[in-house]
Amino acid sequence: MSERGKGGKGGGASSKPGSRALTVAPGITRSSAAEYLTFVAAAGQGGVEALYADENVWLTQKMMGQLYDVNVRTVSEHLKKIFSDRELAEDSVIRKFRITASDGKTYDTQHYNLSAIIAVGYKVNSERAVQFRKWASAIVESFTIKGFAMDDERLKNDGTVFTKQYFEEQLQRVREIRLSERKFYQKITDIYATAIDYDRQAQSTQRFFATVQNKLHWAIHGQTAAEVIHSRADARKDRMGLTSWKDAPEGKIQKFDVVVAKNYLTESEMAQLQRLVSAYLDVAEDMALRNIPMTMQDWETRLNRFIVATDREVLQDAGKVTAEIARAHAESEFEKYRVVQDRLYQSDFDRLVQGAGGTAAQRWVEEGEEEQEPGDAA
Repeated sequence: MSERGKGGKGGGASSKPGSRALTVAPGITRSSAAEYLTFVAAAGQGGVEALYADENVWLTQKMMGQLYDVNVRTVSEHLKKIFSDRELAEDSVIRKFRITASDGKTYDTQHYNLSAIIAVGYKVNSERAVQFRKWASAIVESFTIKGFAMDDERLKNDGTVFTKQYFEEQLQRVREIRLSERKFYQKITDIYATAIDYDRQAQSTQRFFATVQNKLHWAIHGQTAAEVIHSRADARKDRMGLTSWKDAPEGKIQKFDVVVAKNYLTESEMAQLQRLVSAYLDVAEDMALRNIPMTMQDWETRLNRFIVATDREVLQDAGKVTAEIARAHAESEFEKYRVVQDRLYQSDFDRLVQGAGGTAAQRWVEEGEEEQEPGDAA
């Protein structure tokens, strides 16, 4: 197996440090990050698995300690102060959930809702808490849930986080992405942009956007986009090795055609790619139908797991050929091929003249040439 691509369990994203799997009551949706407070996952840190019920997010004191990187005692002290100051009403933010602990026994465990989680985030003094406060401030200024629940809309919705309408909107967005004419890898990035914590400027977003096209190419034929261009662009081959181009099948190949990796794929490879993307969109639609909110980290992890589940390899690096080298090679080969193409190319006009067999069309050409003055020839 290639060192750059790994299948099986090793190919997917590993579970995040500090994450704890919880067995929750039926009907409670689970996500791999603290649904709403995903600034930690977005920063590449360890996540916390949260409970989602009654359109709210719930964490224990221990989970909050993990989230903000402080001990349970610190969380407890801040909660006591929050309640004593009447910042929050204790009975309105606490709920008990029955969970199964690591010893296999079931316990009724006290959880705190989003209001309490946020309040603690503004009290504790840790690097993660500072990250949270920056993140929360940006959210307040811009949006809470990308593409749907702006702050004013949330107020109209009684302040709920994940309403039924949210998931209906998500489902519509997924189906619209499926029907769009966007490129295959752009559809995957469009799905990623539906994440509840989507931030186009986050490092994790830039990394995902930079690698998703190569991950899909690698899964299908074992090369990155740059590698397939570099290895298949050849002026000596018929049509320079391209299987498709903008003006195909009879139009000229242009320079912009030769730097698109998809244009070199075989019919079989394209069919596999389309099926892979379509199946991934099925997964996205299923998540929306099951009312499961997805974070940026969730979508990235799901893509890796999905590739592995189809018995394909996950790309582990940026590839051996850079985009710049691939482009330079393809354009150099195109300049060689351009001479051959110009000699062999037949335009619609050429075909018209040839098909006329030297009759009316040919006479029209000859008459036009005769009418030119000696100094008019181009």
